[in-house]
Amino acid sequence: MTRKKKKRRSGKVQNYTNSILNILKSDRNNALNYKQIAAKLGVNDASSRNKIIKTLHKLAAKKEIEETDRGKFKIIISTEYYTGILDVSSRGNGYVICDDFDEDIHIASNNMNKALHGDEVELYVFKRRKRGKLEGEITRIIKREKSEYVGVIQINKNFAFVIPDSNKMYVDIFVPLNKTFKAEEGDKVLVKLEEWPEKADSPFGKVVKVLGKPGEHNTEIHSILAEYGLPYEFPYEVEAYANNIDTSINEAEIKKRRDMRDVLTFTIDPKDAKDFDDALSFQVLKNGNYEIGIHIADVSHYVKEGTILDDEAFERATSVYLVDRVVPMLPEILSNNACSLRPHEEKFTFSAVFEINNKAEIKNQWFGRTVTYSDARFAYEEAQAIIENNTNVTLSGVEASSLNTTIPQEVSLKGKAYKADNKIAEAIITLDKLAKIMRKKRMSSGAISFDKVEVKFNLDETNNPVGVFFKTSKDANKLIEEFMLLANKKVAEFIGKQNPKKTFVYRVHDEPDDQKLAALQNIVGRFGYKLNFRDKQSTTTSLNNLLRDVVGKKEQNLVDTLAIRSMSKAEYTTHNIGHYGLAFNYYSHFTSPIRRYPDVMAHRLLQHYLDGGKSASEEAFEDKCQHSSYMENLATKAERDSIKYMQIKFMQDHKDQEFKGVISGVTDWGIYVEIIENKCEGMVRIRDIKDDFYHFDQDEYALVGEATKNMYQLGDEVVVKVKQADLVKKHLDFSLIGKVDDI
Repeated sequence: MTRKKKKRRSGKVQNYTNSILNILKSDRNNALNYKQIAAKLGVNDASSRNKIIKTLHKLAAKKEIEETDRGKFKIIISTEYYTGILDVSSRGNGYVICDDFDEDIHIASNNMNKALHGDEVELYVFKRRKRGKLEGEITRIIKREKSEYVGVIQINKNFAFVIPDSNKMYVDIFVPLNKTFKAEEGDKVLVKLEEWPEKADSPFGKVVKVLGKPGEHNTEIHSILAEYGLPYEFPYEVEAYANNIDTSINEAEIKKRRDMRDVLTFTIDPKDAKDFDDALSFQVLKNGNYEIGIHIADVSHYVKEGTILDDEAFERATSVYLVDRVVPMLPEILSNNACSLRPHEEKFTFSAVFEINNKAEIKNQWFGRTVTYSDARFAYEEAQAIIENNTNVTLSGVEASSLNTTIPQEVSLKGKAYKADNKIAEAIITLDKLAKIMRKKRMSSGAISFDKVEVKFNLDETNNPVGVFFKTSKDANKLIEEFMLLANKKVAEFIGKQNPKKTFVYRVHDEPDDQKLAALQNIVGRFGYKLNFRDKQSTTTSLNNLLRDVVGKKEQNLVDTLAIRSMSKAEYTTHNIGHYGLAFNYYSHFTSPIRRYPDVMAHRLLQHYLDGGKSASEEAFEDKCQHSSYMENLATKAERDSIKYMQIKFMQDHKDQEFKGVISGVTDWGIYVEIIENKCEGMVRIRDIKDDFYHFDQDEYALVGEATKNMYQLGDEVVVKVKQADLVKKHLDFSLIGKVDDI
């Protein structure tokens, strides 16, 4: 009996040691006394307080903590503590991405210490590796990545829980009954974390919005936006402010601008576009050169700094393009009306105007505010039809009247007769030829040609997907792309080369990481492709050859995706390092201010410097750049999730069909398969492959059968069938029929 008591007492002292260290680690910036520590431990008896005091002095003697003031103690910070971002896996453990290490640090689930996916954390890295990996323990949460989560509420007699949708969220959220926001059992809700008590297994939260019933279309789309903290409507006061802006094209403002209303101007956009950011103007000069204007909606004329409209636009930072809708950065009165360069309307614009010869060389440039009139609006398909039917027109600078015999007056587009104006047709054909010269020069300078196929859906009137099609970039798309790139590049150059240096918003893209390129080579080598990373030029050349060689192959989408992932992420910053992917030394975003806030910033800064203003605050604009990059990343994730959701919805109606697919990923829990005909991706779980016991071979990127040695490898063609299409969990599971060659 006596031994048992001693054992229990010594165990309690040991617990105090660890508990006190954890408390001081988690609040390492503050010194605490024994009373504060006792309160955190939930004890108030004299015996426990005495043990806490003794333990504090023992830890101080061991130099694990220090007494910074009489009776106040603080943890001694060791160099073994680091900071990073936590990436949680679906199994509840995670990795911390830390700049101080070349590899990620594995965090076991019992060492997470209440940290959640995306949090900025402090961690202790163990001296010994486990299973060949660096391992660590999270000691402090520096900054929560988010506080709101989407999930389904389960209501019990005395309390409720929200089960989060995200498989990155490894705990449910406890909700008191008085904080359920009148949600009903099974509703999909948005819940806000309020606290996570020391001894509680789950964080406490409150429901802030009821999103609807799981599985309903609007519920799921709104859930995607809510998961990333993205709004789907404007506050009333912002809408009201926008609706009261004077959007008239008045004479007083026209006099302050270069009047280009008499110059031939038109837009080329997707056929379903509603906001037209950009227009091109074209005229032949007396010397035979071309004057080409890139005219951009003058959003900064309407969106003034310091207004609630500007605050809202900055917070959003970007429009969000989901499968069935656009969530705009600006209210409709501006995005689709006042700022949109609609046909047969005068508009205030911000322009980059170039004099270009027939070798696509820039002879003169001008930047400034203009007023323009759009003569016509083209869909990409219409402009493409003109290009394809007029290949015999040459870059001679001849008058439009002499082109009558070579330009067909009518082009058929899916049964619709389209009358092509000769002058506009000449302009489109000439611009196309110039764009091709510019693109060729850009590619020879080391630009990388990422023309990844985009998956699009045909939707019925109730937003159900009735078909899948692929969007590819043709000459008309590339025409617009090249002239937008030209404007972005030249505006950035104009500011970037000024002396003394001036603060500006750049769009930068760093060189790819060597390790990522090596991993790419390892994978594409299995398809018979070779890459050369000897120097920058050989790297870009071999990447372009790879992207060209895979076109039309079964592995195209996989290789395109892997190649993009091997690149660094483009971002906004005031610190210019150039744009690797475009092979530009200077690059900015100037051409889409209706949908991107950095373009609004670029317009304001450009006008400020054109007016002779001094350099703006670098620190203030860097903060805005970081926010814009962050919001762009969230929008991209939401767009990706909406495509995944629509793919699952589409596959629900094809459960009885067998599909050919390509293995696009291999993990220790199964294989990912991308269906060739519609690019929908799902998973075959390892436990569902019944003909053998399979294990994951990391070196071979394969699942290998123990007895048969049968191998399912990255890039293999297989036949699959839909097993489960779960809209609520956004999971698409396949049953494996077998390899194509074996069936």
